[in-house]
Amino acid sequence: MKILVGISKAPDTTTKISFTDSNTKFNEDKVQFIVNPYDEWYALVRGLELKEKNGGSVTTITVGGSDHDPIIRKALAIGADDAVRINAEPTDGYFVAKQIAEYAKDQGFDLVLVGKETINYGGSQVGGMLAEMLDMPFVSVASKLEIEGSKATLERDAQGGIEVLEGELPMVISCAKGMAEQRIPNMRGIMAARSKLLNIVEPTDSPALTEVVEYSLPSDKGDVKLIDPENMDELVRLLHNEAKVI
Repeated sequence: MKILVGISKAPDTTTKISFTDSNTKFNEDKVQFIVNPYDEWYALVRGLELKEKNGGSVTTITVGGSDHDPIIRKALAIGADDAVRINAEPTDGYFVAKQIAEYAKDQGFDLVLVGKETINYGGSQVGGMLAEMLDMPFVSVASKLEIEGSKATLERDAQGGIEVLEGELPMVISCAKGMAEQRIPNMRGIMAARSKLLNIVEPTDSPALTEVVEYSLPSDKGDVKLIDPENMDELVRLLHNEAKVI
């Protein structure tokens, strides 16, 4: 089985966010970057588990400059066989999907896995667009995946229960919590990652369809009102008259 896993760079969740250039650019100064958790913990690890069970290979693919190399090396240390980096700034979801699709279309991948979204943008766009560009079936926010031969069986949360789906490979899947458990790279994996192939590919000509007009931080949280747990009438009054939620 030949598996492709999309990997992206995201700020560590403890990062204090700020912007530059009149709030049109994310300030990367002194920011610690990590592999986007949905890509790493769920898409990559499940891909590795499937390879270990069924045989084959796992290749990661990233759209970004050389500053993405450390997070790619971590994915290799966790167990990916090789990696591809499209040497371009990931300007928007369409551009990223297009670059991955152009590389993947002739490579014969049986399965393409991506995280359900990135923690810094949360767009959930790349998986669906990638499936369309590759003319493959797409299942979003899957929490479980099993492969038997050429058949994939998936589960995902649905209102009031769980939805079970089946489909034939090749397929694109976006992965959510429950798909796999986080793996910590060991020293052997870290050392092996140094010699694994990182293939740098120049981008194809493709425009971005969106652009950032302005970033803004969320409003500061207001003061908290503490209500005695025995004073239910006061709680109801505040929820009705001030919060206006009931």
